[in-house]
Amino acid sequence: MTTTTEPTATPDAAASPGRTAAPAAATAPSATASPGTAAGPEAVIAGARERIDALDDRIIGLVQERMAVSAVVQQARIASGGRRVHLSREMDILGRYRDALGKPGTALAMTLLELCRGRI
Repeated sequence: MTTTTEPTATPDAAASPGRTAAPAAATAPSATASPGTAAGPEAVIAGARERIDALDDRIIGLVQERMAVSAVVQQARIASGGRRVHLSREMDILGRYRDALGKPGTALAMTLLELCRGRI
């Protein structure tokens, strides 16, 4: 029985806007198998799910950080007499997510934009 794993980005990928990191190979936690033996599918799945949960926690934290930074930008823009939303900037963001993730990336970017600026 073979298992497939989703590619994961390295932490450096978040630090380099506009650049996509090569997918990292998913590995089973070393605690689930002794050296020289293969882990059973249950151990692989459990380890992968732990990794997914950790990644989800990081993603949620990054989204919350993005929301806070976006609020600062919006406040500064409004204080200087500008509009709360900069549509050409949002179009750039949508394009960046679409280019990196395909059509579902656009939906993800729209969700992020909605979270960060509210509905317009």
